[in-house]
Amino acid sequence: MNTLPPPSRQRRRLLHLAALGPLLGGALPRALAAPQVVTVVTSYPDEFVSRVEAAFEAANPGYRLNVIWRNAADAADFLRQPDHGGADVYWSPSPRNFAQLAQAGVWRRLPIDRASLPARIGNTPLGDHADFYTASEVAGFGFAIVPDWFARNDVAPPADWPDLTDPRLAGRIALPIPSQVGYAPPMVEIVLQAWGWDQGWALWSEIAGNAAPIARASTFVSDLVADGRYAVGLSIDFFVNSAIANGHPIRFVYPAHTGLNPAHIALTRAAPNPEGASRFVDFILSPAGQQLLRHADIRRLPVRPDAYAGSGFNPFAAAASGGMDFDAERARPRLALSSAVFDAMLVTPHAELAALWRDLHRAETSGRDAAAARRLLGTPPLAVAAADDPALQQRFAERDPATSQLLAAWQRDCATRRDEARRLLQGLNS
Repeated sequence: MNTLPPPSRQRRRLLHLAALGPLLGGALPRALAAPQVVTVVTSYPDEFVSRVEAAFEAANPGYRLNVIWRNAADAADFLRQPDHGGADVYWSPSPRNFAQLAQAGVWRRLPIDRASLPARIGNTPLGDHADFYTASEVAGFGFAIVPDWFARNDVAPPADWPDLTDPRLAGRIALPIPSQVGYAPPMVEIVLQAWGWDQGWALWSEIAGNAAPIARASTFVSDLVADGRYAVGLSIDFFVNSAIANGHPIRFVYPAHTGLNPAHIALTRAAPNPEGASRFVDFILSPAGQQLLRHADIRRLPVRPDAYAGSGFNPFAAAASGGMDFDAERARPRLALSSAVFDAMLVTPHAELAALWRDLHRAETSGRDAAAARRLLGTPPLAVAAADDPALQQRFAERDPATSQLLAAWQRDCATRRDEARRLLQGLNS
């Protein structure tokens, strides 16, 4: 069933329309007289959609958006209905849904001009090679920080992942647990791709030793940093930018090695209003639509290079300097497995692990050689060849109950290494 705007959203829409009044050229009465409805299914927040809706209707006075909110889990089933639930457009930061629904034949090809739309940013493709869907914006992974904390403590803000191992950050990092927080699994793989399997896990172990695991919903990491409970939080930019837009004195840092999560847009095969749907897609991808993404209340990353005039993070420039080498497609089959390794190695024994890293840093500060203990704490419970086995990856992706025995074996292996590291560190610190 189509959903009508709640009263608060309707007020926001009218305010945005009023602000855009000069663009309407007197067309507002005609737009309200007999508009053609374009039905858009999305998971974007109301504040974002209301602003885009007002701008689209200002530029296209003969059309009105009807917005249906569906989260990623519900949207796929909704759009698989024979009539796609009456939807003309799907617009959402849910890459897996777009790929799966393309295979199910839900989309029609997009009639778009790609002259100003690059095929990729670094190793991140910006849409489907067959033009059934295309990226409308991208989100980047990185760090929410409290600049005042770093200034007060005379600590340089982190510029890349190894900076999170600074012992002065112990207990000051909010780390979302990848197996429980939706956006977090790619962050594990960003580090593993950049530093390699063995060195990457060693880096993750030391970061986790400095951090507090956060098991709650994804938005809480930025809230915890905004409230001052942590100096750094690992997050994705749009959660943090929302807090910044609401006045919180925090900042988002894109590390030198990061990755992107594209949001996409597509037209349904049985769209009731294909012309209006095409107009909405054209608007989102137009210079005006893309520039709107950079509004202070939205703060998204456009997919048009010409939208990046001025200051601010530019993913195209970052890609040119080698900072966007992360390949999300290559990482995707291993996400569930690497999240399970993260749990067994770093989350389940976290209190013990954090104490061992504190002891290790103390030994190194005293000038003692703790390299052997470092190797023990940073060694993952399986080799990269095993982790890259498609059959094993599939078992974790499908949550095969038999993997519980493997997880228990990994935990025992990591515990043995921690015991040996503890013995070494006790000798160094005695």
